[in-house]
Amino acid sequence: MRFGYTLMTEQAGPKDLVRFAVGAEEAGFDFEVSSDHTMPWLDEQGHSPYAWSVLGAAAWATERVELMSYVTCPTMRYHPAVVAQKAATTQLLADGRFTLGLGAGENLNEHVVGQGWPPANVRHDMLAEAIQVIHGLFDGGYVNYAGEHFRVDSAKLWDLPEVRTPIGVAVSGKQSVRRFAPVADAMIATEPKQNLCSEWDAHRVAGQGPSRKIGQLPVSWGTDRDAAIARAHEQFRWFAGGWKVNSELPGPSGFAAATQFVTKDDVAQGIPCGSDVEPIVEKVRAFADAGFTDVALVQIGGDQQDGFLDFARDSLLPALRSAF
Repeated sequence: MRFGYTLMTEQAGPKDLVRFAVGAEEAGFDFEVSSDHTMPWLDEQGHSPYAWSVLGAAAWATERVELMSYVTCPTMRYHPAVVAQKAATTQLLADGRFTLGLGAGENLNEHVVGQGWPPANVRHDMLAEAIQVIHGLFDGGYVNYAGEHFRVDSAKLWDLPEVRTPIGVAVSGKQSVRRFAPVADAMIATEPKQNLCSEWDAHRVAGQGPSRKIGQLPVSWGTDRDAAIARAHEQFRWFAGGWKVNSELPGPSGFAAATQFVTKDDVAQGIPCGSDVEPIVEKVRAFADAGFTDVALVQIGGDQQDGFLDFARDSLLPALRSAF
């Protein structure tokens, strides 16, 4: 199993994020993923720089660690032809270490362009078209496309990497798995559900080869467990809502209202808090048992990253590599 670090753009500014990217590589993480937001989930998180500038800088500042968008919505804020260009450029800067993670998006981020927020089935239709456009541009040459949701007029990527950029797609159930497993190189999910992994493998097409299955786990490291729980509750209680809720709410105030009755005990039951390794190992085990190949850890709190990276280097990563 491979272990990643999350560049959480909602809780740190761009310079700090690049510094954390370098620190995570030095700590020994295998890969790093970056969220892509226009707003934080909650006001308390306090940040939301442009993820693609951060990824470009991180690609140039690091040498070994793999990078990934986790995830970008290529349907509203960004036209898929623009996403393809951004991904190809990032892959060049990273010397083949970048994976383009895609998803159907959240209202929180996409509503800012003033086009409304379509229902989930329409969002999946839009994502499917967007992936067709991106694949076409990754193939090289000129692309023309006329779909229900997108048009492309004589587009071409003039700077294509030698290593084709892999595409990962975020899924949440059978419908999305069946639709996107045949057109993606990796599966992305935030819950350790075995049925997602088995369905994904079942719907891969001949010749696609092995597929990464990438999960994500929030943790709140800190030497004072009570303070770690309080920090997780303040900044990450939105996580308890699940995808169907989180994709629909339009802004931080909505998430604050929706989570006003989430308690510190609720958060502590779902998120490992404190300085012990074992609760994190057990949470990762759930992903491993479900069939995931990769897990990206999210350290909660922008001002806690340096201590967490030391903890990861000295204690957590050795324990995870020993266990899995």
